[in-house]
Amino acid sequence: MCRNIKYILLLLSGVFFFGLMVSSTDKADPYEILGVVNRATVQDIRRAYKHLVRVWHPDKNEHPDANKIFVKIKQAYELLSDPDRRRMYDQHGIRSEDSHFFAAKSDLYRKTSSEQFENFFGKQFNADNDISFYHRISITIKNYEKKIVPNSKFTPYIVMFYNDWCFRCTRLISVFKRLIDALEPLGINFAAVNAAYEPGLVKKSGVSSIPSLVIILDGHCYIYRENVYTLPKIKEFIRKKMPYSIKQRIYDHNVEDFLGGWIDNRVRALILEPRNKTRLRYLISAYSFQYRVAFGFIDLNDSRSEQIQKLFKVSSNLDTLLMFNEDSRRPRAQISLPEIPVQTLNDMICSNQYLSLPRLSSQQVMEGVCPAEWSQPRKRLCVILITENNDSHNFARSAFRNIALQAEYSIERVRFAYIFKEKQKEFINAISKGAEADQLSPIVIIWRYDQTHIKYEWVKGSHLNMDFNLYDSNEQVINLTRRYIDNTIQRLLRTSETFSYETFVKNLFDEHAQSLINRWLSKVEYISEYLNDNLEKEHVLALLSLLGTIIFMFAVGYVMVYFVRVEEENLKQKGHFNGSNSTSLKQSRSPPELKLHELRAEKYNGMVRLLKPGCRTIILLTDIKTRPKLIPSFHKAVWPYRKSKTLLFGHMLIEKGLLWYSELLRLSLCESKTFKINPRNCVGTVIALNGHRKYFCMYHAKHPETNNDRKRLMKMKKHLERDTTDPEVGAFVEVHSDESDCEQKILLEENLLDGLSNWLDRLFEGSTHRYSVNYWPDFPTK
Repeated sequence: MCRNIKYILLLLSGVFFFGLMVSSTDKADPYEILGVVNRATVQDIRRAYKHLVRVWHPDKNEHPDANKIFVKIKQAYELLSDPDRRRMYDQHGIRSEDSHFFAAKSDLYRKTSSEQFENFFGKQFNADNDISFYHRISITIKNYEKKIVPNSKFTPYIVMFYNDWCFRCTRLISVFKRLIDALEPLGINFAAVNAAYEPGLVKKSGVSSIPSLVIILDGHCYIYRENVYTLPKIKEFIRKKMPYSIKQRIYDHNVEDFLGGWIDNRVRALILEPRNKTRLRYLISAYSFQYRVAFGFIDLNDSRSEQIQKLFKVSSNLDTLLMFNEDSRRPRAQISLPEIPVQTLNDMICSNQYLSLPRLSSQQVMEGVCPAEWSQPRKRLCVILITENNDSHNFARSAFRNIALQAEYSIERVRFAYIFKEKQKEFINAISKGAEADQLSPIVIIWRYDQTHIKYEWVKGSHLNMDFNLYDSNEQVINLTRRYIDNTIQRLLRTSETFSYETFVKNLFDEHAQSLINRWLSKVEYISEYLNDNLEKEHVLALLSLLGTIIFMFAVGYVMVYFVRVEEENLKQKGHFNGSNSTSLKQSRSPPELKLHELRAEKYNGMVRLLKPGCRTIILLTDIKTRPKLIPSFHKAVWPYRKSKTLLFGHMLIEKGLLWYSELLRLSLCESKTFKINPRNCVGTVIALNGHRKYFCMYHAKHPETNNDRKRLMKMKKHLERDTTDPEVGAFVEVHSDESDCEQKILLEENLLDGLSNWLDRLFEGSTHRYSVNYWPDFPTK
């Protein structure tokens, strides 16, 4: 019953997956439809097709979309089972569904190019220079982004940008064919782009002229700038653009470090040649397998590699490939030929591209080490050690590696690997949900039924403790763990045996993905190479001229500053320079201080009558004796308002402006007769004049503002007219502020402006009383 429920759940999940695929797009990836990787063999494709046909045949499956899914499966198998169609799909994204598009475009091209070329120029253009050759391998921007850019991480691409009416493009067809014949067997794919139909792709690649030859490596476009299209020049261009990381040179002094660096989860490969320049085919293979194999190149004619030749007994006249796993003393595989064929080279690397105990660090490694196999009789097991990325688990990994090396199982049926649980948290969480805490073990055996569905079994009774170290290790613990693993594997390899758990998992996290800093460095490297390729000689000369001018200007400025300092030092030593000049210079550069203007007849119009709207003048009334004491206090009170452009500050000697002040009071009181004012009682008064609107506000220490301001002004008038007999200079005797108040108050000169700051606040708030006048009286000239 449980098996039936599990089978139904699996079937429903497959139905949901395929239904989502059919509803989302009509052109799904055929590899995804069959559930195989893009490097699957013909046998793998055939087995997957037979399995899916049995499940989704309309006569056996009652799902409403079974017929559509069955057609998709059949079309995907027809495409991938044909070697030519599969190659065209892998390289150019061309499939049977696209045939009508290319056929229509070919007819159009034939009409617009072939026939018209024949009618106008004759048939000599249709021999080896038929423009339809480009049409057959043309790609669109969609194919470029979905196929070429992802595949360029492993396979170099050469793309020709052409135009139907480009005569040079037509003449280069024969050259391009020879390039394909020479370089395609080495592992380079070719394509063409019609610049007239794909302007977006032209802009993205940086092509500025037609024709242009572009090589694409890891998604970056490198334009061939030479005018001569010859095979040696293009080979040298490709060799130059290969990443530096795959062209590492190995000598006697660094061979041990190179072979011992397998901790990065990559196999080591040494290619030994009796020449200084590495063959292009070896570089292309190194580029294709760079994420799984680290390559080192050795020149057999170099005296610095003699010890390597003696150590591995390599012939000095042949090309040799040595493959190493964790054991750097003996190569795992070796081949020596005058010229190693590409297919032989790739097959040897492909069959030895994983360590004896690889780390499951990405989904690509998972597909290679633990491939999916739906058939239960042919199921493939993967024994995984769950560990952590620290030194305390080194013993467990070392012991597990010994178990893997001594295992006698076929590599096609059982593989060993380990995984970092802090790196692959989603995978560990997925397989840990179905088991109790006491049933978990550091070793698990999985069977990948398809791309996302796995069945697994925990190795119970394993004594491989993660806390062991090299000093606590003993052979008994390792042998006991090996026995439990062997018993579990032999039981699970039986056709009738079932697994205890199953789950769905996502793709593994790619631990080798470039970090943000590495991506930025890669961008900077690409930009520098792009500038190096695109900068012409005249551009470089202009740039150098500009940089030289800037450097010269800075040098001249520095020399001038240096001589000025030397001259200052000489003047200081002679006593002619005491720093006063620099002090005055600093003062001149400092912001201007608050200025107080004296109100006189010649300044009266500018300070009062001709003020702009919104501007005011604040005047302090003083006399000769109190002037030194009151002006500093007034300056301090108005200092916070120095930055206002609508205010003007000043002071007035009461002896000079007494007549004007008395007339101002008379106009504000609307009295007809003039009255005399004692100047001593006016000292310390502050008036704020609004010249445009003809009113003023007044501050007087003896008479603060009250609700009845007219009474206040009348009392002030009586007080100002009153004569004082106080012998003390600067002392003011106030008359009774209230008729019932008989107490006499004395206010000294230094305290006359104590309340000015508060009055200024009320002045700018608009809460002070305003005294209006009909006109501004004239200021006396004497």
